[in-house]
Amino acid sequence: MICLLDASLSIPASMWQLSRPWGEFVLRALLVYVAVLVVFRLQGKREVGQLAPFDLVLLLLVSNAVQNAMNAGDNTVGGGLILLVALAGAHAVTSFLSARSKRLERALQGQPRLLVHHGIVNEAALAAEGLTHHELMAALRQAGLSSPLQVHAAILEPSGRIDILPRKEGQER
Repeated sequence: MICLLDASLSIPASMWQLSRPWGEFVLRALLVYVAVLVVFRLQGKREVGQLAPFDLVLLLLVSNAVQNAMNAGDNTVGGGLILLVALAGAHAVTSFLSARSKRLERALQGQPRLLVHHGIVNEAALAAEGLTHHELMAALRQAGLSSPLQVHAAILEPSGRIDILPRKEGQER
């Protein structure tokens, strides 16, 4: 054991001894990162502030479920730091590449989706994005509107935010 200040504050050396090669940690982290990215991309767009309680529960359970897939049962500090660096690196590379490739950016982040056009709700777009009328109406109320009829366009942005463009006075369909 390594002694820091005195015998009562010793740190066991086992907390640094990896049970697997460091490269396996990196590979596991990358595989799980890609899998989680794909699954959440397929789940639809939501801002963190718009997460419903069940969305947050899913996020927490997924993080717990994939933990062992990444660390292979290794609970060492070193293993955790390797995973941290691998995940941060994967995120940095993904961000770098998507900033330089519009095709990759669309694949990872999606495209804006028109939810309301000239007061008419696009039911297919709402269903495809997994949004409810309640969520659309909440976005309208937040914009100071009470009805889709008052909307020129409502656009679901790739970030999950719903931008509302109100109709101007006298504007027709």
